[in-house]
Amino acid sequence: MALRTIRQIGDPILEKKAKDVTQMTDKIRNLIEDMLDTMYEANGVGLAAPQVGMLKRICVIDISEERNEPHVFINPRIVEKTGEQTGMEGCLSVPGKQGQVTRPQYVKVMAYDEELKPFEFEGTDLMARAICHEFDHLDGHLYVELAEDGLVDVEPYDGEEDEED
Repeated sequence: MALRTIRQIGDPILEKKAKDVTQMTDKIRNLIEDMLDTMYEANGVGLAAPQVGMLKRICVIDISEERNEPHVFINPRIVEKTGEQTGMEGCLSVPGKQGQVTRPQYVKVMAYDEELKPFEFEGTDLMARAICHEFDHLDGHLYVELAEDGLVDVEPYDGEEDEED
């Protein structure tokens, strides 16, 4: 269990296509565990392996408020998408910025779990957005390429809740 450094926009590894995972090893298991720890520590809802410097087709997502419903996707691919939603997105690799992005409202995914067993997964709303965002990382793309009106500055989340007067 270790926190990994999150690569920032401009790092060439974020522009490369990740490679399929062909066998489960202790190194891959440790990577997944580290990715989850890193995502939670950074208050993210998703993280892809290239964001921590590993060109593997792995991403983790947890959109739950309790931060206790992690999803691991290995060699994922979207097989169906419908609808449309537009909203603000941010990225751990693009700190302090957000942009408006249009994504599918619904996605169906085929992927492999941590035992390399295939599974199907469906997501809507924020989960569909997170899936598309993280899967883009696996192909070397950042959300900034899709931002419709450029990026805006946002305050980075420091883990503290704002108090109301």
